[in-house]
Amino acid sequence: MLSKQKLRIAAFSTAVIAFAAMSGSALAQKKYDTGATDAEIKIGNIMPYSGPASAYGVIGKTEEAYFKKINAEGGINGRKINFISYDDGYSPPKAVEQVRKLVESDEVLLVFNSLGTPSNSAIQKYLNAKKVPQLFVATGATKWNDPKNFPWTMGWQPSYQSEARIYAKYLIKEKPDAKIAIMFQNDDFGKDYLKGLKDGLGAKASMVIAEESYEPTEPTIDNHIVKLKATGADVFISITTPKFAAQAIKKLAEIEWKPLHILSNVSASVGSVIKPAGFENAEGILSAAYAKDGADSQWDNDPGMKKFFTFLEKYYPEANKLDGSVVYGYGVAQTMVKVLEMCGDNLTRENVMKQAASLKGFAPDTLLPGVTISTSPTDFAPIEQLQMMRFKGEKWELFGDIISGELSH
Repeated sequence: MLSKQKLRIAAFSTAVIAFAAMSGSALAQKKYDTGATDAEIKIGNIMPYSGPASAYGVIGKTEEAYFKKINAEGGINGRKINFISYDDGYSPPKAVEQVRKLVESDEVLLVFNSLGTPSNSAIQKYLNAKKVPQLFVATGATKWNDPKNFPWTMGWQPSYQSEARIYAKYLIKEKPDAKIAIMFQNDDFGKDYLKGLKDGLGAKASMVIAEESYEPTEPTIDNHIVKLKATGADVFISITTPKFAAQAIKKLAEIEWKPLHILSNVSASVGSVIKPAGFENAEGILSAAYAKDGADSQWDNDPGMKKFFTFLEKYYPEANKLDGSVVYGYGVAQTMVKVLEMCGDNLTRENVMKQAASLKGFAPDTLLPGVTISTSPTDFAPIEQLQMMRFKGEKWELFGDIISGELSH
């Protein structure tokens, strides 16, 4: 009798152990949403490979090359990245069409680093309604940091408001009696920037004595510059895109107006703005940066940039290492890979957003020393630090500390 009972107990124990083992493995089971399997992760992207902003197309090409490198090294937790990138020509209706194709036909897990404020604004509601991550969008508009209303959208680069607040902090400290004249583009970019500047100046917003807006369709902004000079301002802030930034630099020299000149980061390119405007006219201009400059020899022996240059040599040899967009594409692709690694075997769209909102002090190879990426469920602005720089000779020189553009509460 006893032996039967013992047998029964033993059998029961075995069953309990087997059940426990089963539920244990069930807990650690792989979880997938559309776009992820044991073998691959499908990532969707839209870029202006054609049209007025086609210069930015190299960002998509850099990302494609970076994912090729990751796949060659074994992928992410054994899965290969399938990167599907379409041209939207910088046209919002085309962006909507291409993103629908990515989600409904290609069935991607997420949409990554789609470029431009107009295109991203056009697809934001659709992606949020579908609960598809719109991750690390390539635009500095402040509205991508709105986890409450758009929990599936997140930016990457510093927002225009963050950058503008840094200039405000600098002026309050270095030139507290400044008389500021502002030139800004009459659209989301210009207004976002202006708001950041005034928020940053706070109680000292009366330092702003003149504001001139221009339309992107105007052939020249010369008359606005002449008007601003007449106000007697000693600080000129140029919230302009490259074409108009170069015009402003030339015009200031021509009318011999020598205020302290601050230039927005989007127009700080030596190749497309400073050189055409004349190096001698740009001496002493201030701006801010968050990424290393491939054109600057001070990074030649930097471990992160060495990795970047080695990557270009092997996977994207035709790239122009002096193009800031190539540096940008590498840094944002590296951030995407980091998030997917953090997801482990739980490749659901919800977990992708959860991990993207859990980055702590992550430093891609191409960001300036001291600039890191941090996010939280209530903060969808990954990069909020920049460093001031001054134009000297034929290049930018960084100075001072890394400054945070967050609002002090």
